[in-house]
Amino acid sequence: MISIYTQQALIPEIEAIIEQEDRLNELVQVFDILEKSPVPGGFHLIARAQSGIQFLPDWWNTFPPYIFPEYVEPTPENLLGIIFAKLGNWEKATFYLDANPALLREFQILFDLIAVHSLDPNVLTVGYGSFDEYRLYHNSAVLRHYASMMQHSDPEKVAYFYEEAIHIAPNDEWMAYSARHYAVFLIDQGMVDAAEKLINQALVSDCSKSAVQELKTTLCNAWMRKLVAPYDLNLIEKLKNLLWEVLQTYLAENRKVEAGLLLVDAAQIATYAQSYTEALGYLQQAIDIFEKEDAGELLGQAHYQRGILLYVWAKDGNPQFYKAGIEAFNAAAKVFTREEAPEVFCDIQQYLGGIYAEIPDEPAKRSIWAGLSASAFQQALAYYTKEKFPYEYAMVCNNYAGALTQYPDAVHTDNFEKALFYYNEALDVRTAEDWPVERVVSLLNYIEAAWHLNLDPEQSSKAHFEDMMLKAREARYLSTDPKLTQEANKQLERLNSLRTTLDQE
Repeated sequence: MISIYTQQALIPEIEAIIEQEDRLNELVQVFDILEKSPVPGGFHLIARAQSGIQFLPDWWNTFPPYIFPEYVEPTPENLLGIIFAKLGNWEKATFYLDANPALLREFQILFDLIAVHSLDPNVLTVGYGSFDEYRLYHNSAVLRHYASMMQHSDPEKVAYFYEEAIHIAPNDEWMAYSARHYAVFLIDQGMVDAAEKLINQALVSDCSKSAVQELKTTLCNAWMRKLVAPYDLNLIEKLKNLLWEVLQTYLAENRKVEAGLLLVDAAQIATYAQSYTEALGYLQQAIDIFEKEDAGELLGQAHYQRGILLYVWAKDGNPQFYKAGIEAFNAAAKVFTREEAPEVFCDIQQYLGGIYAEIPDEPAKRSIWAGLSASAFQQALAYYTKEKFPYEYAMVCNNYAGALTQYPDAVHTDNFEKALFYYNEALDVRTAEDWPVERVVSLLNYIEAAWHLNLDPEQSSKAHFEDMMLKAREARYLSTDPKLTQEANKQLERLNSLRTTLDQE
């Protein structure tokens, strides 16, 4: 729905223009600007007799953050062209803006940004006013930031243009708008401290409540990136409080999808704090919102996060949540299919493979669960091949090997020998030079599984023993993590004890 805010005297004239198009009045509403404050979103316009049609800062993130000219001549053709462009009817927009090719070109740039097409910043035009100079710098940054696949993308230039836009912004509102998107860029670049500093500087400016709202949301995103194990409980508490404040505003403004996204973030924070019941409640609220709003991909992501939460909760001594985790992952797989999102689909299969291997059940059914587990891992390996995705291939092999060690005894194969094969596959990729930490993990996993093989001296136990000893020594040598080093030392102690026993025999 397009909203136009104007002077009371202009309302009949604007409504008459809208009536020129059949049923367009069902998609456009006109308000007296003195009675209703404009909402700062991409579907909202201000129209005045003297200054013309004015675009508002899109704090609701309706469109990419491309800034249009400060004012557009208030002709019926321009107004209808803008309305149809905002509604996504390019044919009608082109018809009405045929006499205003400069404005039509502005909307073409916006649509190219929406479609993530490659854009050359040289398409931007240079105006003569101070606002034109500001928007040139801002849009130059935006084209390089959001059309990042093109050859003109350069992080240093993105930073330069954003900083210049912030410096020459005509007022605090536009300064905050550029600062917010620059902060998003900095977060994406991993420069979280710089983003946090920038947001805090913008928050002390004289900008609108909507600007403050989005700056705080971006600050939440920055703090989320700062949460790494071991988690800072003070930061978690600050983040929870700020998220809750922003969430209440989104709900009051009926911005349900944004509220759902914040609920997913809140669930992740609660999970870090091991408040699993609280996290599950947030995710269920998000799922309810995304279902009602028909937000398919976001709904799939919420189910995916719910599956991870239930899996973690189950492994933390609550196995009753395994089956609910299976349901959540299967719901996510309906959205992230093998054809549409193969990488997410494969990650889901890995989680399912782990659950099927670990889920407690009566002995007669454990073989069925094991078959489902193996099938899930094989689906992941069918996509993550060693040649195309070596890192992911090694990860799946390592996880599949771990699952094999939990399968019930098989009649025709030794699950532990099979596990060692897949651990070796992982080790073949996880070299000491490229992935030393991951290699140590696989080395220690291999050793633990190898203990379950028959080490009778008459059955080549010495070869197995030497193999385990070499891997334990390598793990201790490579490890920089205290816990992994401790585990490597423990395995070496066990192996040295076994050596003593073998020598005595």
